[in-house]
Amino acid sequence: MQEDVRAAIADSFLSELDPDLIQRLVEQAIPLDLEAGATLYPEEGDPRMALVISGLLRVYLTSAEGRQITVRYAREGDVLGTAVAVAGPVRTPVQAVTDSRVLLLSVAVAQRLAQTNASVAWAFAQEVTRRLYDVLDEVAGTAFASVKARVARHLLDLSNRDQENARWTVTATQQDIADAVGSVREVVARVLKELRAERLIDSEGGTTTILDPAGLHRTSGV
Repeated sequence: MQEDVRAAIADSFLSELDPDLIQRLVEQAIPLDLEAGATLYPEEGDPRMALVISGLLRVYLTSAEGRQITVRYAREGDVLGTAVAVAGPVRTPVQAVTDSRVLLLSVAVAQRLAQTNASVAWAFAQEVTRRLYDVLDEVAGTAFASVKARVARHLLDLSNRDQENARWTVTATQQDIADAVGSVREVVARVLKELRAERLIDSEGGTTTILDPAGLHRTSGV
């Protein structure tokens, strides 16, 4: 098992399982590299389960009119598709926000282990419950929060530490952010202008720098 895979497993809920069970779960796994913008799996397709080794991915929903809303971000150690392994395919595609690497797990192996081993079944049940609570929080934030609060929240979710400048930055277009919060680009552009005027963020090209993380967190209402 490669070191990066070991590190991702250690950060995941799979670390709660016995080592032999982990080995059985990953023995038929396939590593996959994704470029930013690539889709891990489409809206229609066979169920897939994946461990995020590196990068940032988003799970999103699409309306009949083509508008999108992000319901989850996944980073190193997150496992995608646990519920799908239990209940089958669902219309929630996953897209790489940055260049990413995942380990595609065999759904058949995961299902067989969960059906025959109580500790695996319980670990899966706990993970599905956590994801349910996260989605409920996300729905509440989207339904009841202002666009400004939603943009602030997603900027925080998308941010990565810039080690050279010791600041948190976001690489995303206005359309990317609009898709994430379920709004339109023109509205998001006005919100970003307000946040710049309040000295909470700065932006240049497609990069947004968070100047005041605490202030942006207060704006998000989280």
